[in-house]
Amino acid sequence: MNIYLTGYRATGKSTVGALVARQLGWSSVDTDELVEEEAGMSISEIFSRLGEADFREQESQVLCHCSRLDAHVVALGGGAVVREENRELLRGTGPVVWLTATVDTILERLLEDPTSSSRRPDLVTGGGREEVEHLVRDRSAVYRDCADLVVSTDQRTPDQVAGEIVTWFGCQAPGGERE
Repeated sequence: MNIYLTGYRATGKSTVGALVARQLGWSSVDTDELVEEEAGMSISEIFSRLGEADFREQESQVLCHCSRLDAHVVALGGGAVVREENRELLRGTGPVVWLTATVDTILERLLEDPTSSSRRPDLVTGGGREEVEHLVRDRSAVYRDCADLVVSTDQRTPDQVAGEIVTWFGCQAPGGERE
């Protein structure tokens, strides 16, 4: 069994994922990093050279690999759950936690992350507030559909968010203990 973290970019998936994994004594992986390693280029480069469809196919292949792992916290790319086949794959291999944040929080975090603009492509409108609002609005129903738990990351530390997830996860097994 794995735990999958989904949500828009800059909601804390990678950071929180590593903390959850550490608390559980598990490993953590980030699907965006795995795609970049396999492709030998950043996601932004994949988008510009090969296109979004190629990136999404690579992302699905990495997710298929991750789904066969056990005792991993998997930080998903923000658009990974848009594909129905990816959501189906997740349903059978572990709970999905949707990390949320307001548009203002996301924009603030993106501005604070110097690698975000070089590694991540603009997806719809050329970036900025309009893109974040558009994609958060468009993806929210999909995130909600596959989420077993929804956790807001606004005005909370990564440790607080990770603690909530670990507590919730521990309560899912009969007797409140994980095997």
